[in-house]
Amino acid sequence: MNKDQVKGTLKDVGGKIQEEAGKLVGSSEQQAKGLNKQAEGKVQKGYGDAKEAVKDTVNDINKGNR
Repeated sequence: MNKDQVKGTLKDVGGKIQEEAGKLVGSSEQQAKGLNKQAEGKVQKGYGDAKEAVKDTVNDINKGNR
């Protein structure tokens, strides 16, 4: 797991919390900000997942497994 995967997951969770808090207090602005933060988190995690896949492939090639 790399830092983008971790940061992305944390950003997604933070966005969910912010969205729910916005719902509780009736703030559509906070709900929207929470949804935006979730989207950013998912993108960042996806980027981290891709980096990890490339790293694993390179490691496999270097070990002669492919």
